[in-house]
Amino acid sequence: MMKDWKKTLINADATLLEAMEVLDSGALQIALVVDDMGRLLGTITDGDIRRAILSKVSLEDSVDRAMFTPPTTASIYDDREKLLDTMRRKDLKQIPLIDSDGVVVGLRVLMDLLQVQPKDNWVVLMAGGLGTRLRPLTDDCPKPLLKVGGQAILETIIKSFIDHGFRRFFISVNYKRQMIENHFGDGRQWDVRIEYLREKETLGTAGALRLLPGIPADPLIVMNGDLLTKINFNNLLEFHKECRCQATMCVREYNVEVPFGVAEIDRYRLVKLEEKPTQIFFINAGIYVLEPQTLELIPGEGRFDMTHLFDRLLAHDERPAAFPIREYWRDIGQVGDYQLANGDYRLEFNNDKEVK
Repeated sequence: MMKDWKKTLINADATLLEAMEVLDSGALQIALVVDDMGRLLGTITDGDIRRAILSKVSLEDSVDRAMFTPPTTASIYDDREKLLDTMRRKDLKQIPLIDSDGVVVGLRVLMDLLQVQPKDNWVVLMAGGLGTRLRPLTDDCPKPLLKVGGQAILETIIKSFIDHGFRRFFISVNYKRQMIENHFGDGRQWDVRIEYLREKETLGTAGALRLLPGIPADPLIVMNGDLLTKINFNNLLEFHKECRCQATMCVREYNVEVPFGVAEIDRYRLVKLEEKPTQIFFINAGIYVLEPQTLELIPGEGRFDMTHLFDRLLAHDERPAAFPIREYWRDIGQVGDYQLANGDYRLEFNNDKEVK
């Protein structure tokens, strides 16, 4: 991708929003911040943007609020082995090439230097719910098989994971499970492996994990089967790895506007008035990354939700990470959400096969 590297350049006076647009517009997954002479000042990755969002940095702020400095660089004359050695030691996915004056003259990407292999990480999709809030649509069809844009919700989810290199899937099933199993089979039609976690009772969003055939060797992704999202699962795994934590929960920004003027009071004195303020919260987005050892915290029987698992991690003094989703995301929980998702589909998913 040497021919595309100039698309990653961004001026030092650019905003984080502009940097985010550079990241989203190409496949190199990095923005190079340069001065007017083209000299490299710093780099911006997806993880840098998300950490800035969690720190409440505005997307209208300058890129220097989030860029990584000083960046690791290489020479255009460095051979493949030297580049690979540097990138492995520094755990880099990209490395800018500069000349003797510090001017960017190229960019090398790890995936271009290596033959990319399918991922070994397991993906668990929770599809055993009753879908009661979507009735009567779910009277004769389980929610994951409801069609959005002419395709089952769960099929869109699985194809998105396949586009990112995942090959082994487990689907938890309960309500009308035979319909789901008949639809997806063993996954051979997509050249992947699909197995089923058959719930005899409702086990919750984490309880079904006890039905897995063993403990995976790598972090596993768990996702609710009623979500549509354009999240980059590679970025999610990379973020989880960088945080070096036992678990990562994807979160979504949710704004609540207070419809009244709010008074701030110190004892009995009025200190400040704020008219119709907006409060910002981060809500659970229903997508998680778990280290294999976290499965040991799931009890042997009964209903157990993912929130309970994260509560146990916190009680054990673990510090799970939060991965903010800034891409398209919709929870299809009610009929209104389903109707909106069908309206979104043509714009967000149709004819879009490129992994960003």
